[in-house]
Amino acid sequence: MDADILTIGFARRATAYKRADLIFSDVERLERIASGKLQILYAGKSHPQDNLGKKLIEKIFGMKERLKDKIKMAYLTNYDMEIALKMVSGVDIWLNTPLRPREASGTSGMKAVHNGVMNFSVLDGWWIEGHIEGFTGWSIGPSPTETNLVDNLDTTDADDLYQKLETVIIPMYYSDRHYWTRMMQNAIGKNAYYFNTHRMMRRTSPKHTSGNRQ
Repeated sequence: MDADILTIGFARRATAYKRADLIFSDVERLERIASGKLQILYAGKSHPQDNLGKKLIEKIFGMKERLKDKIKMAYLTNYDMEIALKMVSGVDIWLNTPLRPREASGTSGMKAVHNGVMNFSVLDGWWIEGHIEGFTGWSIGPSPTETNLVDNLDTTDADDLYQKLETVIIPMYYSDRHYWTRMMQNAIGKNAYYFNTHRMMRRTSPKHTSGNRQ
């Protein structure tokens, strides 16, 4: 890994709906956009009985081998809190690509912003509330209007992911570091300021809950 290359982090339970492989939907396009300009760190375990999750990890290892001369990748084993801490403080972008509306919250993205890491995420979970396009990070795909679990937006989401990588994120990282740093500050000032344990304690305090009962 090269500390000067744009680094994306993706670490969560390996299961199909989280679509850890969405970035590989069009490998040739990804190569054109990101060869020599991007590296990706993966981590996360699958449930022992989640065969689709295990196949997803196998696919990522296959892509790692296929792209090894163009896009550096690593899949960190034995994912735990120590590895998570290093990832959310060491990458440049936190990638989250679940199928809407399946994301319950997305706490890993909240932890990343405390380290000035911008989120690049589908508008689901907390990111609906925390996202300000081009200010705290970037969205992937359309607005969150889904009300069922049958819609599949792989093509739409992947196209938006590639378009923003190519025209916004990669050029900014390498050509406008002043604004990139400003966005890191925005992530801390706007997102970390609001999405934290202080808010959780306020919302679960006896005073607050008694007020709800009234």
